[in-house]
Amino acid sequence: MRRALPALVIVFAAGLALFWWITAPGTVPPDKFAGLTGDRTRGEQVFWAAGCASCHAAENASGDDKLKLGGGQRFPSDFGTFRAPNISPDPRVGIGGWSVIELANAMMRGVSPEGAHYYPAFPYTSYANAAPQDVVDLKTFLDTLPPVATPSEAHELSFPFTIRRLLGGWKFLFANKGWVMEGDLTPELMRGRYLVEALGHCGECHTPRNALGGARRDAWLGGAPNPGGQGTIPNITPARLTWSAQDIAYYLETGFTPEFDTAGGHMAPVIENLAKLPAEDRAAIAAYLKAVPPVE
Repeated sequence: MRRALPALVIVFAAGLALFWWITAPGTVPPDKFAGLTGDRTRGEQVFWAAGCASCHAAENASGDDKLKLGGGQRFPSDFGTFRAPNISPDPRVGIGGWSVIELANAMMRGVSPEGAHYYPAFPYTSYANAAPQDVVDLKTFLDTLPPVATPSEAHELSFPFTIRRLLGGWKFLFANKGWVMEGDLTPELMRGRYLVEALGHCGECHTPRNALGGARRDAWLGGAPNPGGQGTIPNITPARLTWSAQDIAYYLETGFTPEFDTAGGHMAPVIENLAKLPAEDRAAIAAYLKAVPPVE
């Protein structure tokens, strides 16, 4: 046993070093953002496409109150309840003091300015494909919004989900996987892919997940249980969503379905956001949804 002890120590130390390396927070290359300047108007379009107000404004906020991003909404899941943080430009409890790179690390890598992992309730696995210019434009727009002095509330999680370092292993398995739809795409399909897979993060809700909470890309947009425990989130691939592209685009603008029903639940604020985008963007989303592989 005494002879085996040094070897066991070496194996343990090597395993610990490998774990520490795999779970280390990764950051974006700063040179990706060098020389970029932000535009408020473009940033507002990114803001609505990314659905920032849907999570970070107060629940049921409307009108100008949707631009007060003090957080606080609760999002239940199998792992606990997550609370949306304050992302207003308040310099003390919001993100007013963040740099563009710090926002990019949060959005695209799920890493805080302090170097801690964020929980993937924040859809950074989708935002990872965001264009650097869009992040810069979004920061410019966010900086013009009203500061909210409400401190962020803590998530309601139990052990071991309180150990953020473990999220590095989750990211190693499930994050930064690139685009789902590959191939020689038209400009319209590329725009639709960008809006659906990146900024719009549609797959975060409409794609089923495995036991560890990773998106099942083999069933992309194939529908999923509602994390809140009531009902399901629908399959929006051509296997179930049989509307025409024109019907889909109209629904994304108005919330009215071809069956004379209206969008409700969490989809209602999504429609409000998408209605603020150019018609070409909604048409691109519709074209993507007609082209994505069907999931039975």
